[in-house]
Amino acid sequence: MRAVIQRVSEASVTVDGVITGQIGQGLLVLLGIEDADGPEDIQWLSSKIVNLRIFNDDAGVMNVSVKDMHADILLVSQFTLHASTKKGNRPSYIRASKPDVAIPLYEKMIVQLEQDLGTTIQRGIFGADMKVALLNDGPVTIIIDTHQRE
Repeated sequence: MRAVIQRVSEASVTVDGVITGQIGQGLLVLLGIEDADGPEDIQWLSSKIVNLRIFNDDAGVMNVSVKDMHADILLVSQFTLHASTKKGNRPSYIRASKPDVAIPLYEKMIVQLEQDLGTTIQRGIFGADMKVALLNDGPVTIIIDTHQRE
């Protein structure tokens, strides 16, 4: 799994003119899933996301997690995170899972994030043409890949 995590002041997802997910201060998480992903990736990544200390404490130091802040998460599926640009100018998405594999993993990630955070996760609609609006705070953007744990 590959995630792009953005600290936001606000974010929303709109599908066909209807807001499907919306948060105030919190994290916008763009999630890419590949066939090699499994339950261990979900558990590890969810824990990492909810405990990542990227919000400022009273001294202005990034030392507080989304869980500590009781803030929200907006999760958006994004197969293009697994784009390969090695050859030519047209990206290949062969590493991204097809919906029959990706949808169950995406849904399990929602459940895991809700358990780890202790609240409902806002989200987009898998496979839909989504319009994502955000106000990046910082900006703070973190990229995590469960197969390249750095």
